[in-house]
Amino acid sequence: MTNTTQRSGLVWLWLSLLLFAVDYVTKAVVVANMELYESIKLLPFFNFTYMHNYGAAFSFLSDAGGWQRYFLSAIAIGISVLLLYWLKKLPARSWVLCCAYSMVLAGALGNLVDRLIHGYVIDFLHFYYQTWHYPAFNIADMAIVGGAALLIFDAFKGDKAQEKKV
Repeated sequence: MTNTTQRSGLVWLWLSLLLFAVDYVTKAVVVANMELYESIKLLPFFNFTYMHNYGAAFSFLSDAGGWQRYFLSAIAIGISVLLLYWLKKLPARSWVLCCAYSMVLAGALGNLVDRLIHGYVIDFLHFYYQTWHYPAFNIADMAIVGGAALLIFDAFKGDKAQEKKV
C-alpha cells in the first residue's frame, strides 16, 4: 500500500480551505467596494450584482421572518459534521468522493459564516439574458453545485471505475 491509500479523505480538506478562502475573499471585496444592489456589467450576460439572501437556494424562505437564519445554520453545521465524518472514513485515493465532499463542505461553511456574521448570505454573481435573470449566487454556491455534480458522477461511474482498476 502506498501512503495515499493509507490516509483518510481528510487530506482533501486543503480543497475545502482553498474554496472557503476564495469565497470569503470575494465576498469581502464585494462588500468593501460595492453598494447593496449595485451592479457592474462585465459581459452582455453577466454582472457583479451585490445582494443579500436571507433564505436558501433561489431565496427559498427569505421572507420567513428571521427564524430561517438559525434553521439553515443548523442544517449547515449538521451537514458539515456529517461530511467530515464521511471524509474520515473514506480512503484518500477515492478522489471523486473526497473532492465532492470537500467542495460541499467548503460551500456549506462559506454560507454558514455569512449567516452567523451578517444574518444573510452575500451573493454577487448574476447571469441574465434580456429580461430573464438567474438568481445571484456566490463561490460557496458554486462549490456546492460542483460537489453535487461530482456526487452524481460518482453514483453513475464510481463503482464501475473502481471495478475496472482492481
